[in-house]
Amino acid sequence: MTTTTLASSRLEELGDTGVDVVTGAFSYSGGAIAAELARRGRRVRTMTGHPQRAGGAPGLEVRPLDFDDLPGMVASLEGATTLYNTYWVRFAHGHSDHQRAVDNSRALFYAARRAGVQRIVHVSITNPSIASPFPYFRGKALVERALAETGVSYAVLRPAILFGGDGVLINNIAWLLRHVPVFAVGGRGTYRIRGIHIDDLASLAADAGSARDDTVIDAVGPDRPTFAELVRAIRAAVGSRALVVPVPGPLLPVLASSLGAVLHDVLLTSDEYGSMAANLADTNGPATGPTSLLAWITQNASSLGVTYANELDRHFRPPHRSR
Repeated sequence: MTTTTLASSRLEELGDTGVDVVTGAFSYSGGAIAAELARRGRRVRTMTGHPQRAGGAPGLEVRPLDFDDLPGMVASLEGATTLYNTYWVRFAHGHSDHQRAVDNSRALFYAARRAGVQRIVHVSITNPSIASPFPYFRGKALVERALAETGVSYAVLRPAILFGGDGVLINNIAWLLRHVPVFAVGGRGTYRIRGIHIDDLASLAADAGSARDDTVIDAVGPDRPTFAELVRAIRAAVGSRALVVPVPGPLLPVLASSLGAVLHDVLLTSDEYGSMAANLADTNGPATGPTSLLAWITQNASSLGVTYANELDRHFRPPHRSR
């Protein structure tokens, strides 16, 4: 009998009566997954690097997420049936980079196996590849491989971009369109973007947690607009008069960096633009989330881009330094 079969048999014996652990339940995707599990009557525990945020989540068990403390992670995972992992870093900053995120993820999976976790649901990215020139996508592929090597039953969800809730990307495009006279699009903007609503991702994750087979799912919605079409849809929805102009691809990250310096944030890295231009935010398979990105933009036009969502404030700066 294989390790995966043993894990599946144990899951059936447990009858899904254990604790669900979500990494980062005070963050974007982790919060949505934790909320969905709670709606389904599950007992939820989070492992987080931001325990100071626990005051806004009554009833949620809070444990530290310290990748340098293996015994502590094992203890935090004890009694858990399923681990929902949303941990990652968007870009290198300070002591965090993609290689360290790979090493941390490997340590977390090892701790989960040591603690007797029977199922891991991991949030990855569309089109990961160990041969990718982009550290984000290469790192995600290495994490997927590390997960498969644990011998624990698993599901991998691969979203491209997320929207809905307090998401950053669509909101900040809308904010820029509301505030700048010219909006630059790299190249012709013909690369496609296939987003999934955050609640659809959470539902997929919860469903995957109750399944038994090892599986990889592209977590994508029904719409596949080009980036230029996406920008124009947001522009029309928010009533912007900004000119949308193409610029040479290599120039776009430079412009984004200059604007980011003004906003004290990271708007777009060269790797993020390069991977998007290479169509890595698109897939050809069927939709696994029902919510239309373009319809959602129209329906939420009045609130999109009203305030700016600062990525560095959310993940790296202490609250008193937020701008």
